[in-house]
Amino acid sequence: MNDLIKTQETAILVGCYLDNRDEERTRLSMEELHELADTAGVEVLDVITQNRDRVDSAWYLGTGKIDEIAQRAEELDVDVIIFNDELSPSQTRNLDKVFDCKVIDRTQLILDIFAGRAQSREGKIQVELAQYNYLLPRLAGQGKQLSRLGGGIGTRGPGETKLESDRRHIRKRISELKQQLEDTVRTRQLHRERRKKNNVFQIALVGYTNAGKSTILNKLTNANTLQEDKLFATLDPTTRQLELPSGLDVLLTDTVGFIQDLPTSLVAAFRSTLEGVKEADLILHVVDSHHPDFQVHMEVVDKILRELKAEEIPHLVVFNKADMLTEGSYLPRADESILISAMREDDLKQLLTRIESFALQSFNAMKLRVPVERGDILSLLHRDGVEMEQEFNEEEAAYLITVRVNKDNPIYGRIAPFLLDKPETVEESW
Repeated sequence: MNDLIKTQETAILVGCYLDNRDEERTRLSMEELHELADTAGVEVLDVITQNRDRVDSAWYLGTGKIDEIAQRAEELDVDVIIFNDELSPSQTRNLDKVFDCKVIDRTQLILDIFAGRAQSREGKIQVELAQYNYLLPRLAGQGKQLSRLGGGIGTRGPGETKLESDRRHIRKRISELKQQLEDTVRTRQLHRERRKKNNVFQIALVGYTNAGKSTILNKLTNANTLQEDKLFATLDPTTRQLELPSGLDVLLTDTVGFIQDLPTSLVAAFRSTLEGVKEADLILHVVDSHHPDFQVHMEVVDKILRELKAEEIPHLVVFNKADMLTEGSYLPRADESILISAMREDDLKQLLTRIESFALQSFNAMKLRVPVERGDILSLLHRDGVEMEQEFNEEEAAYLITVRVNKDNPIYGRIAPFLLDKPETVEESW
């Protein structure tokens, strides 16, 4: 291939179908690897797989198949060989001796995409931390691989200079990044506590990558977050205020999309971000209902939510992209679900109505009688942004106020002496 006209990196994808692994799951994983390569800007020229009873501990595949891949790579003059599973340090070193091009695995590819997508300071710290944790056990024998660094996938982030540093320097940098991450986590926790104190209803958008979460956020809140038909279009969590039909203000947060076999280093690094899901009052699980493997996608998301111990939080399954469904399409039954298209205004209104029903059920309607001389109570309610209705009764020289406050709210103890009735949960809007 003429390098003068070669404008895009090219690759061969390599996978392994194992006897003890579900064939459909492996097929989906290989398709995702192709999408990941496309997201990274790489042109896939060939896909090579092998059926085995187990992965070869030294070469990943059999040596004969590895030689076949090397020959094919030379014929196609590809820039990189991408393996679908995370390679061990010894496998990487062995394969590096065989191929005359870069060798990376699924984990390194995802890390590379994340490095290019991270925009916030916290996101960049998390990605860099994940990269160093991935690279630390792989420093030995990296001489040949490092000599190839100079651009393209697998090279974003720490860079050649840092990779050549000794283990002590890498560990020191990891320690620094962890400290920086802890500082940002403390700051975010303070924001979360303030929101809870202010009685703000919080909603988390979760789902498989490219399910349409960012589109829903943008449509509902007029936000301008990035939305692309690519994996991991959104990396950094985005929170926006959303006004419901009743006038109640809630917070809607978009989170990083999940994916099958998400690298453990990334799950660990982004756990602090995903912890915000546990603080939500409602989880909107967005599903690409048009995708042929959407049920597998749902299982992956449910598994991660269980790992986060967020499965007990109220859920609303939002089957998105209804405009792309064909007649007779099958959707599983869910206790709480809704079928919409984020591109249709009427569907979005229905979604808002469902969200509002959840929000109003979570609050207790309380009636207060506050004497006029207790202006401090009115100030407290206003300062904390409590949703309320009030009227002044001249005969009693008091304010009659209806508020919706969760009994876990710290201000409940301050207003309890002024309650007219026992609080009761109501579902109707104000």
